[in-house]
Amino acid sequence: MLEDKQEMIALLTGVKSSKKNYYTELKTTVEQLRKKNIQLEIINEVMKSMKIDMSLDEMLQNVLDKLKGLLLCDRLSLLLLQNSELILTNVYPEENRGLKINSAIPNRKSLYWSALLNKQIIFQQLLDSSEDFFEHEYLLDLQIHSVIVLPIFIKNKGIGVLSIGRQDPSEWGHDDLLFLEQLTDHLAVSIENTQLYHEVVRGKQQWEDTFKAVDDMIIVFDKNLNVLQFNDSVRSFFQLKEHSPSFAILRKECKSIIEETFRSQRTGYRDIFFENNSICETYTYPVQNHQHRVYGVILYLKDVTEKRKMEAQLLHSGKLAAIGEMAAGIAHELNSPLTAILGNSQLLLRNKAKDDPSYILLNDIKNCGDRCKRIIKSLLTFSRQDEYIFGAFSLNEGINQVLNLLRYQIEKNEIMIILELDEDLPEIEGSQQQIEQIIINLILNARDALEVSDKGNKEITIISSHQEDEVQLTVKDNGIGIEENRLSEIFHPFHTTKEAEKGTGLGLSVSFGIANAHGGKLEVCSIVEEGSTFTLRLPSHLSYEPEVEG
Repeated sequence: MLEDKQEMIALLTGVKSSKKNYYTELKTTVEQLRKKNIQLEIINEVMKSMKIDMSLDEMLQNVLDKLKGLLLCDRLSLLLLQNSELILTNVYPEENRGLKINSAIPNRKSLYWSALLNKQIIFQQLLDSSEDFFEHEYLLDLQIHSVIVLPIFIKNKGIGVLSIGRQDPSEWGHDDLLFLEQLTDHLAVSIENTQLYHEVVRGKQQWEDTFKAVDDMIIVFDKNLNVLQFNDSVRSFFQLKEHSPSFAILRKECKSIIEETFRSQRTGYRDIFFENNSICETYTYPVQNHQHRVYGVILYLKDVTEKRKMEAQLLHSGKLAAIGEMAAGIAHELNSPLTAILGNSQLLLRNKAKDDPSYILLNDIKNCGDRCKRIIKSLLTFSRQDEYIFGAFSLNEGINQVLNLLRYQIEKNEIMIILELDEDLPEIEGSQQQIEQIIINLILNARDALEVSDKGNKEITIISSHQEDEVQLTVKDNGIGIEENRLSEIFHPFHTTKEAEKGTGLGLSVSFGIANAHGGKLEVCSIVEEGSTFTLRLPSHLSYEPEVEG
């Protein structure tokens, strides 16, 4: 009875009805809060899962997979503004393409352009629409019955649109539109970061490709002479290992110029001669940060070995040509009086008996004339510097030709010449004039080494020999010798210890180049205060077309 009265009072006062409305509203509010939480969770998860190195395709796939848990959506497409054109850049799923990727959307009668230009979200039903717009037909072909287009802006600058399509033609809720608008704002930041990242990556790759493509060597050092970066030319030149390159030689040769650049903070330049007989023009450039502090040095090396050899040979050839021209002129001038001397001495000898006292004098005149004739002939042969014709000749003959020119001045300096010539020496193929240049340089260098020596017995030994297919010329002296640390440098152009008027440092460099041109080698062995031995090795038969240098 009491319970019936309470229920009656509740009905009359409306308490029971208020409770129903309260619980209904509470349930609705809870559902809305749950949906909001899901939306925030989706945005959070979408943003967390997006990485700057993620492609736009991966980004769209990520967004669509998350949205399917909240909204009905079947297709996402992204269009970006590029050079004032709206370009379709990405579609997900990929098979839902109505247009080809990188297609441009015409800016007339376009939903996408309207959303971007008017800066507003556009919702469009496609089944019953009578509006004529560009996207209508191909979206229906993809079974998309409703579409929402969201403009993408970064700092009030339109960069593109995001299109979300679905097969369900029902309306989009107001809360859904607000959520998608928030999602688009976050996507805009991600797209900007992704574009900036890929732009930096492209710039970095282009710089690295350019850096590696340079034929000359480029190395970047820090203050502790650690190598920060180097290009492929460095690896090739120094024959560095792939995984554990060693820069010990480079640090040893370039340490002083790098340290000087750090101190002076100015560009440096120096020629560096490496142990493998290579010559490099070396430039250093200080690298500064935004505070104008030098934190590194760029070392730029250009291999100029062949260039210097060519320059040295050209310079040497020019000097030899001038000397040869002068020698040829002198020889021709001497030929005329020499002809008269020889002719008259021969005529007088015919009329003299051998026991006549004047016969001996006339015979001496004739012998001296013949000797002068041989010297002049050698000068004329030497003066033909442009006639570098390769052919077969005897190395011994070349040695004798040179000695015709040099024997007197060497023996005048109380230097003994010892000849050990192999009479069975095979002929070699090459330019006799060029090989004679080598012999002259080697003999004159031996003479110079003996002139400054304090030894009593000064000797130059010239040996010719052969073994198998190789002919050898050896020139030995017992002079002052060459320091061990200079042995690797003596073949470099312009390397000399002589005074300016006595040498240019080109003789051995040119000789080295001539030997190489003949397929041979020029080697040296020396001990200080004991003497030096230079060995010229030449093939007795060349199997290739020789390099003619003139």
